[in-house]
Amino acid sequence: MTDLADLKLFVTSEHDCSYLPSEQAASIFVDPYTDLENQTFSQLSEIGFRRSGKHVYRPHCSNCNACIAIRVPITSFKPNKSQRRCMQKNSDLSHEVIPSIDTDEHYELYRRYIELRHKDGDMYPPSREQYHDFLSIQFNATRYLEFREKGKLLAVAVSDLLDSGLSAVYTFFDGSQTKRSLGVYGVLFQIQHAKELGLPYLYLGYWIKECQKMSYKVNYRPFQLYINNQWVTFN
Repeated sequence: MTDLADLKLFVTSEHDCSYLPSEQAASIFVDPYTDLENQTFSQLSEIGFRRSGKHVYRPHCSNCNACIAIRVPITSFKPNKSQRRCMQKNSDLSHEVIPSIDTDEHYELYRRYIELRHKDGDMYPPSREQYHDFLSIQFNATRYLEFREKGKLLAVAVSDLLDSGLSAVYTFFDGSQTKRSLGVYGVLFQIQHAKELGLPYLYLGYWIKECQKMSYKVNYRPFQLYINNQWVTFN
């Protein structure tokens, strides 16, 4: 196993923050040409790192520490009334773990999702190359969960399999199916999937208190935040 102290790390230049417009953002990231063993990748996740495409990174902003890693402890998670309704609404969906989402069908779902939900984000306008670099690029820990209604593809959840849990990388879905709350269902399903695999946590990336787009992450309770180099539980 690669020792964390031996990893080669780089720092990005500062740029406008995607979540807090008044701030400048920067990240520290592992050399993307490093062949990360899953145990090392899992250790990095334990100290607040995250993956996007082939980059394993952590925020490294000079004047801001608003991004806080968040995870859900599986055994103590208790769905609220709304989340239980969401699970019931989607009980008719079939699900499957698949080896790849590098297909026209999956990309078209992603394209429609970005164009409907994220025209103000960094991923707009979508392209096949961007989709590949972000989600469909092969990474040894990645699992693709797809959800279908009578054969029709409705949602895809991309997650990384860690030693201590699943890391929810991204979920995209049919935005016309508003009553299903497919984004919520994607998180709930991954919590259940982690439980079935005997894993203790679902990692949800970063939470930013001042960012409305991130507010949903604290709806899965209890949750833990990585504060001062330790995970702190909030009920």
